[in-house]
Amino acid sequence: MLARTADNLFWLARYIERADYLARIVNVTRRLDSLPSAYGGAGVEWESALLSAGALDRFRESYDTMDAASVIEYLVYDQNNPSSIANCIQYGRANARAVRTALTVETWETINSNWLELKALRNARLSGEPGAENRLGSFLDAVMKMALDVDGSAYRTMLRNDAFWFTRLGLFVERADNTARILDVKYNLLLPSNEVVGGPVDYFQWAAILRAVSALTAYNWVYKEGVKPWLVADLLILKREMPRSLIFCYGEIVSVLDSFARAYGRQGASQRTARTTLTKLENTSIKEIFGDGLHEFITAFIDANNNLGAAVAEQYLVS
Repeated sequence: MLARTADNLFWLARYIERADYLARIVNVTRRLDSLPSAYGGAGVEWESALLSAGALDRFRESYDTMDAASVIEYLVYDQNNPSSIANCIQYGRANARAVRTALTVETWETINSNWLELKALRNARLSGEPGAENRLGSFLDAVMKMALDVDGSAYRTMLRNDAFWFTRLGLFVERADNTARILDVKYNLLLPSNEVVGGPVDYFQWAAILRAVSALTAYNWVYKEGVKPWLVADLLILKREMPRSLIFCYGEIVSVLDSFARAYGRQGASQRTARTTLTKLENTSIKEIFGDGLHEFITAFIDANNNLGAAVAEQYLVS
């Protein structure tokens, strides 16, 4: 496979997954922002949304006020934000169009039809159609539906070869980064300094985070008790059964990279980097993670994940 084709497939998956994540972040932040003051956070919910998207510094370069309207505009629609939902969908569709012959008809049509629907919703807003400003919820729901449709069509119809593997690799590298960031932001920013861990504010915020990653039901099945931060972290870091957990993502990443190694007859830095990270996750406990500091653990993980992305690019995506 040409490195250019592999790069398009890898980034197609990353952009679609990133758009889904941002839609979930905006949804959960709107929910937190609408809570009564007795259950709200420290008034930094929208700052936390920007931090979890890795966009705080760029936002401050473009906007003077940090409020719901400006953050939503920046994260959802802003053409000057390279990681806005609108741009992620545009870039993802452009990558898919460049490699249409590497995708099944079903996968391409799923991407293209959803892109057209989202484009129509966005254009209705830009043209000032009556009621268009109130369609944010519909737009975010459509973005999340698109991610599910694309993932499902690829999983059900694509041949298990390097084209499919590059899409899975991009998906899980991006998902691991997103899960790590939302955990770190919640633990270090949202809870006000005068509130206690496990109090009502903490409970509502952690429950909102679980909803953001479609994990509240899974949490209740696994732990069968009230929402507690160390158990949420355990679910999203160390539970292999949870498809958004860090250890699940890296199990899939290692499996995909092993498939490349078998197909191409050689291994490299990406395989070694991924196995190192998976081994660290397998050999730690949530008690050890909190004892050494969740923030420190997450920071190291994000750095390792970025290193993996660089290793994959060097080994497979750069011709």
